[in-house]
Amino acid sequence: MRVLVVEDDPMIGRSVQQGLRQDGYAVDWLRDGQAAESTLATTPYDILLLDLGLPGKSGFDVLAGLRRSGNSVPVLVITARDAVADRVRGLDGGADDYIVKPFDLDELAARMRAVLRRRAGRAEPTIEHGDLRMNPLRHELTRNGQPVALSAREFALLQALLEQPGVPLSRARLEERLYGWGEEVESNAVEVHIHALRRKLGAERIKNIRGVGYLVPRIR
Repeated sequence: MRVLVVEDDPMIGRSVQQGLRQDGYAVDWLRDGQAAESTLATTPYDILLLDLGLPGKSGFDVLAGLRRSGNSVPVLVITARDAVADRVRGLDGGADDYIVKPFDLDELAARMRAVLRRRAGRAEPTIEHGDLRMNPLRHELTRNGQPVALSAREFALLQALLEQPGVPLSRARLEERLYGWGEEVESNAVEVHIHALRRKLGAERIKNIRGVGYLVPRIR
């Protein structure tokens, strides 16, 4: 899952980036609103963590521009402004949730998962597909009730596919979900992770549509 953090405080930005990367997220970090606006116009993200008090362009303006352009990326506001008026303005402006600084990284991650569940139309934290049951909260996967050990990137790749069964995802799109800026990506990284998943779950679990991408077949 690819996350954009827009936060001008270096201590907070760095700690959020490092903490989320340890949880298996691909995380990019920017420090001003204008850079964020330009990046969001060209790069797809699964969720945006947006500070309000940014140099260059405020978080409110970035959010307003996003929604005017039709960009529906989920937005979690991270802010030191705890006034009710600011919270209402952010939510009415198109944010999906907010968290007030200082915050715990575990709570931040939980709010991210809740926002993404709501956007996906799921109330439960688990994802089920046939005999597979995935719990993103605990980074656990079971097959027929038996645990399956996956690396962080194997888990993230499988989650991306299970969230959209029947929809092929290109190698480039999967790389975007798995790697942030500055992280070295081997040319066959996605194929290596797919091979590992097929070995652990069965070759039929993940299909390759030549020239298009990979998918988990829908269950009829």
